[in-house]
Amino acid sequence: MAETENYEAAVSRASSEVASFDEHEKGLFGRLHHLLHTTPALVPMIVLIAAIVVFGLVLGSKFFSPFALTLILQQVQIVGVLAAAQSLIILTAGIDLSVGAIAVLSSVIMGKFTFDYGLPPFVAVVLGLACGTAIGGLNGWLVSRVKLPPFIVTLGMWQIVLAANYLYSANETIRAQEIEEQAPFLQFLGTTFNIGGARLTLGVIAMVLLVAVLAYALRATAWGRHVYAVGDDPDAAELAGVSVHRTLMSVYMLVGFICALAGWVMIGRFGSVSPSATTGVIGNIQAITAVVIGGISLFGGRGSILGAFFGALIVGVFELGLRMAGANPQWTFLLIGVLIIGAVAVDQWIRKVSA
Repeated sequence: MAETENYEAAVSRASSEVASFDEHEKGLFGRLHHLLHTTPALVPMIVLIAAIVVFGLVLGSKFFSPFALTLILQQVQIVGVLAAAQSLIILTAGIDLSVGAIAVLSSVIMGKFTFDYGLPPFVAVVLGLACGTAIGGLNGWLVSRVKLPPFIVTLGMWQIVLAANYLYSANETIRAQEIEEQAPFLQFLGTTFNIGGARLTLGVIAMVLLVAVLAYALRATAWGRHVYAVGDDPDAAELAGVSVHRTLMSVYMLVGFICALAGWVMIGRFGSVSPSATTGVIGNIQAITAVVIGGISLFGGRGSILGAFFGALIVGVFELGLRMAGANPQWTFLLIGVLIIGAVAVDQWIRKVSA
């Protein structure tokens, strides 16, 4: 009985305060870091606005004209779509070196199925999209099931797809005049229309809609949270009940589909179907450049699809602005290289301070 009374007396004298952590007031530096950490697309958006303002002040009204600004969108529509695809892979802590090659092969399939096999253009486009999805699925299976590094898988697939592209097409180009006369649906995404002096194409609209849909899916759906979780720590995601294999397969198949969509955009942009399009070789680098400048971490699990979109626009602004200013084209590569290194440095800083 005495022991019970002593216990009750001890409890009555114990503090009733709830455990808490001391809150430290964040300074300007801390608030800036927190803002950049929670809004990864902020830095590329600021760089984009600054670039537009600087070139606008230097070049005047000819740069701020609706035609010039929408020309940027038309120039980056292919890279923008490929950057959206590359973003999904990099968010899972991977990288895809085959996105450009898949886009070119898909466009060739659309053209060959229409002109060589006599299929309706709509069916040919669907089959081209399906082919891109299948190649993406094969990449995903090799990464998630066979456990091969994404860099190695997609580097090999890049070579395979490029070779298949040349062998299948016999390096023959389907001219724009032939497509316009016999299968105009293949050029559907190249359809232009004017809005207040601005000239846009359906390919630009497709790029913007794609970015908007992916941004919503990554931010507001369970699938999007799984993508970030797998990229941040696949083992922890597995323990939390996330199917890493299913998530990776869905990402790689979706990326293959988006690459095939980029192939259709290519036909609309150039008018023709060319197996030797430069997108097959440099499209991968252009997409990775846009993603890195857009603030998506190469280590996975952090970043925004909007950032990659801003990254593609930054490259377009620099290319058009310097061209209109009559500068040496090499300045474009120099400034973009500086932006790439700067973007990675900012990402490392954010991660270091967060840790």
